[in-house]
Amino acid sequence: MDFLNKYFKISAQGSSIRTELVAGMTTFLTMCYIVVVNPDVLSVTGMDKSAVFVATCIAAATGSMVMGIVANYPIALAPGMGLNAYFTYSVCMGMGVPWQTALACVFLSGILFITFSLFNIREALINALPNTLKYGISAGIGLFLCLIGMKNAGLVVDNSATFVGLGNLTEPSVIYTLAGFILIVALSVWKVRGAVIIGIIAVTVTSIALGHAEFHGVFSAPPSLAPTFMQMDFSNIFNASMVSVIFVFFFVDLFDSSGTLMAVAHRAELLENGKLPRLKKALLADSSAIVVGAALGTSTTAAYVESAAGAAVGGKTGLTAVTVGVLFLLCLAFSPLALSVPSFATAPALIYVAVLMCRGFMEIKWQDITEAVPGFMTIAMMPFTYSVANGIAFGFISYAAVKLLAGRAKDVTPVVVAVALLWIFKFVVIDNM
Repeated sequence: MDFLNKYFKISAQGSSIRTELVAGMTTFLTMCYIVVVNPDVLSVTGMDKSAVFVATCIAAATGSMVMGIVANYPIALAPGMGLNAYFTYSVCMGMGVPWQTALACVFLSGILFITFSLFNIREALINALPNTLKYGISAGIGLFLCLIGMKNAGLVVDNSATFVGLGNLTEPSVIYTLAGFILIVALSVWKVRGAVIIGIIAVTVTSIALGHAEFHGVFSAPPSLAPTFMQMDFSNIFNASMVSVIFVFFFVDLFDSSGTLMAVAHRAELLENGKLPRLKKALLADSSAIVVGAALGTSTTAAYVESAAGAAVGGKTGLTAVTVGVLFLLCLAFSPLALSVPSFATAPALIYVAVLMCRGFMEIKWQDITEAVPGFMTIAMMPFTYSVANGIAFGFISYAAVKLLAGRAKDVTPVVVAVALLWIFKFVVIDNM
């Protein structure tokens, strides 16, 4: 106990070992839904669901422990929501890229992160980009997740006349999804810890009891990781379309993880003069987790905003994150239970997370049309084109164009102009080669 106290500086931060352990368990309960949702999303690409489950648990455990031990922050990591959707539905399904190649893209984006973090470029990039695009990307991914969740549940279906339409509301999958979503929302209102995972479990148990899903058991030895471990394919990675994929993985996580780090640190009262001490260590921790996760067989690993739940109950040190990591490792013994969860049980979680991500809507300055237009384009193009990349592209292009034409060139940084020109080059030249 003395060793833990000294290493993590628990007493110096005004906390206790008991508080840190409770905070870790609290954070885990709010984010452990990912061990069910991530395999469900990535298995659409053809990846082995059992192997992805193992990769998810180990990647989350590794990332959280490195963050706790190296950076000493109460911030947990796991494969990110939104990025797994981009991996599956935009890259693999939309572009026809094999999942092995997509994993190679994630791996290289992680290497970029490590390099940029070592030389403080990552922090400089974040500071150079307008808030409108940061908030727009978050909200756009939220709508994209919502569409995916509703589609998986059968709540939204294709329609030859209107492109999309309302599904059959009497279908069991639709009923389960709506009921699960309402339950998660109600539990969240009452501040019940683990509201999302409780909702998933409730839908799963009910559907199995009524014969709408199959029960595979509770405990077993962890499945083999072999189907996804080190399966990255770099043979087709060095072409223009794959470079753009790497860029999107890099770019989305750039703001996702960095924003989460600052938000959780602020909630835990760890900022000093508005800045985060040991920032480089924190950035290196989450960058390394991306590389490890890709090697194991999962999409980008990122810092989780649910870590704020642990901070809210007093978590201030890395022991909180280490506790989360240990609990994710324990999940490995529950693989049959995770594989018993049907896709319509995870759909409510996707929709609920989408609601949380859409908070970015409120941060955009809608009264300023030069801010509103690029924010709107970023948000709208993601679900309407079924692509996170297209949303980011149109956001940058419209921001640079509107600001420059409105005579407000001082609002446009060189980074924004450069990125906008790169996207224009991709659409006009590369996509027509």
